[in-house]
Amino acid sequence: MTVLTNEQKSEFVTRGFSRRHFGRLGAMVAAGAALPFYNEPALAQLSAVRDMPPDAVRINANENPLGPCAEAAAAIQSIVQKGGRYMYEETFGFQQTMADMEGLKPDCVQAYAGSSAPLHQAVLAFTSPSKPFVTANPGYEAGERAAKFVGAKVVAIPLTSSYAHDVKAMAKADPNAGLIYVCNPNNPTGTLTPREDIEWLLENKPKGSVLLLDEAYIHIAGAPMCSDLVAKDKDIVILRTFSKIYGMAGLRAGAALGRPDLLQKITQYSAGALPVTGMAGANASLKSKTVVPERRKIIAGVRGDVFEFLEKNRFRYVPSVSNKFMVDVKRPGNEIIEAMRKEKIYIGRVWPSWPTYVRVSIGTQEEMNKFKTAFLKVMA
Repeated sequence: MTVLTNEQKSEFVTRGFSRRHFGRLGAMVAAGAALPFYNEPALAQLSAVRDMPPDAVRINANENPLGPCAEAAAAIQSIVQKGGRYMYEETFGFQQTMADMEGLKPDCVQAYAGSSAPLHQAVLAFTSPSKPFVTANPGYEAGERAAKFVGAKVVAIPLTSSYAHDVKAMAKADPNAGLIYVCNPNNPTGTLTPREDIEWLLENKPKGSVLLLDEAYIHIAGAPMCSDLVAKDKDIVILRTFSKIYGMAGLRAGAALGRPDLLQKITQYSAGALPVTGMAGANASLKSKTVVPERRKIIAGVRGDVFEFLEKNRFRYVPSVSNKFMVDVKRPGNEIIEAMRKEKIYIGRVWPSWPTYVRVSIGTQEEMNKFKTAFLKVMA
């Protein structure tokens, strides 16, 4: 395990951590995105399934079965033979491309292998026993688990009746909030929080707190992005990943966007070269003129077909604009998950606050047709 530097120890102490926290803080620093606080049951809960049959339908992890676009695949294939080099220039090229597209200076973009590491590192940087982590309920659990692991208080705020983040409740959840996490569109519900609500939250949050805006699914929704708020020097860090619309979940590429001073507080907990395949593929994906609109249309078409099926059969679901949705199975959700597995259909998971809802990812049309057949069978 990496030993914390004296400077890091001193900084942690000033934020309310005690020496008894140092072991776990060190584990987080050493692990990066490797999740030291996830044991086997936790990983299973987060869609890591062992011994899945090769012919199973995998609609459990919000992946994009289309994989990398043609431009990304070509870039990845062309660079594999050069993988003996660290090739930092690939990372620099990716950062410059993203900065140009987002209207930001390059030092406002930090590249990562996916978006898990900056999420966990933001928890390290901005929360503590006296600086709570504020999140939605139900919401993506990784940040919450990281906060609990290092000893920070977690305040979970229920979604509104329209399944948006309750920004007014989040703003007043704790006057000492360190990090306020908004995933937009939300995971697991796939629902949007309006741009004006995010702007309101930024202006009305506790002084000194940071808004962590996870835009993993924003391209799928086609909703307004918030990178211009970074350009306006707001207290915001935005997470992006290439695991969703860009189809690179297994190749690992992502970025954090923020003021340089905020990014510096996060990046002090990471080190090392990034995978050249991920960086080259991400750079090529950004330069593609067609991948986002084409895939948004494909996903929306399959999603609309599934929703028509659910409505026809009178199943209650949450109207999503993303690549996953929540459906009410009217019984303990894990019973349906296990029943679907017997049909070789692997769907997502259950959130404790919504015990009768299960999350289902949007796959290909063929995969969703198999889902519909199996779902009717197990719900009969």
